[in-house]
Amino acid sequence: MNTIPLTPRARFERTKNRFHSNQSDVWRILDGVTDPEIPVVSIWDIGILRDVTENQGRILITITPTYSGCPAVETIKEDIYAAMHAAGYTEVSVNVTLFPPWSTDDMSESGQRKLREYGIAPPSDAPSGCLRMTPKKGVRCPHCGSAKTSRISEFGSTACKALFRCESCQEPFDFFKCL
Repeated sequence: MNTIPLTPRARFERTKNRFHSNQSDVWRILDGVTDPEIPVVSIWDIGILRDVTENQGRILITITPTYSGCPAVETIKEDIYAAMHAAGYTEVSVNVTLFPPWSTDDMSESGQRKLREYGIAPPSDAPSGCLRMTPKKGVRCPHCGSAKTSRISEFGSTACKALFRCESCQEPFDFFKCL
């Protein structure tokens, strides 16, 4: 049976905002702003960047942190301002919103691939997909690809990750929890 993959609604809306925006230069500039905790993914790929608009000559950038207490929010805002100012934009505002809340559904497929290459198992590598709870075993190892893994701790290097160990290659790794 053939199946048609569906894009999560939030990711669809973000993508629609981006590709229907008249601020394509700004979106490209922001593609260079990375998550300070995971420097291989852009704020677009991780799903933090929601929208870019312009109002009376001022660029308005909307972001949503991965969770309300995310310690990286201020650094992300500073990095956005720095990138925009370096590109010649001086009238810039960054709006942080918690609604709709960020979800791992907001991550791009490219972002999930980059996480895996960096050594972090993305949510899509959980058994049976992302079920909004951290599995105890079976998350695919980003190092060797084995599903013979087990959770060591509910919390990894940050609150949004769990720590796993691969029984095949014996390497520990973070799993980006399904949120």
